[in-house]
Amino acid sequence: MKTYTARLYSLPRLVTGPKGLPLAFVISPVPSSAPETGRGDRGVRATLCGMTHDHIGGTLSVGQRDSELNECLSQGLDEVNFPATGTTAADQSSLSVKVVDDAGELVGGLAAWTWGGLLGIEMFWIREESRKDGWGTKILMAAEEEARRRGCDRACVSSFTFQAPGFYQRHGYAETGRTLGFPNGAEDVHMFKKLA
Repeated sequence: MKTYTARLYSLPRLVTGPKGLPLAFVISPVPSSAPETGRGDRGVRATLCGMTHDHIGGTLSVGQRDSELNECLSQGLDEVNFPATGTTAADQSSLSVKVVDDAGELVGGLAAWTWGGLLGIEMFWIREESRKDGWGTKILMAAEEEARRRGCDRACVSSFTFQAPGFYQRHGYAETGRTLGFPNGAEDVHMFKKLA
């Protein structure tokens, strides 16, 4: 990915590429040795996870998933979330439930997290030919039981309208809201359940 930079004095400038199409908003650092212009354009001295409080310059880039960035964002959010909720890193964990058939092929599974007494289901899938065999219920019940064992008393999940909101509602989840605007008129249905 190419990064283009522009010197700033107040707001970021939109940098364009061929045919005038926008590439990115970028902010380039101004060297500390540069003369002061009276417009507050001193440079940033920062690293991704260790920024100073001098934030006038910098480089903004847009790209694909960035594992290092995700780790830094998670760390930064933890620094805010733990004091605000009275929890610690020891209160959060991942959880998975997996079913394989006699041939070792994946039948289905669930990936989730637990934090502060809440089970959060991230992904849940059952292969099509096994969806009438009761595996969905068995996997969900196993995840909820493990969450209870970990001290969770509530659960949350979201499911697109073309996926399985009815399945979760049959298992005691209540709709709390929807996110609109997905392709073909689909909506993301947010649900909650008390586990106690």
